[in-house]
Amino acid sequence: MSLLNQPWLAMTITVTDSTDSGLVGLEGMIVNETKRTLRVRSAKGIHVIAKDVIKFKLDGNDLVIEGSEVMLKPEDRVNRRYRRNR
Repeated sequence: MSLLNQPWLAMTITVTDSTDSGLVGLEGMIVNETKRTLRVRSAKGIHVIAKDVIKFKLDGNDLVIEGSEVMLKPEDRVNRRYRRNR
């Protein structure tokens, strides 16, 4: 099963790129996901991050996920088929 089709709650997220330079390098655990945002608990507290402005990795995996490509409700994202050109 692809990482894109798994539930992301309790996974570790690392922001690798963002239009907001303050988010780059943010690392923490995903505690909630909506269609447009991820709620992340880090050492500095809880952050609400818009998916469309970040690229990120989950659980130390090498796959970089572009947030704008996964702008779906979690229940819809889990059932969606993604292209294999990654």
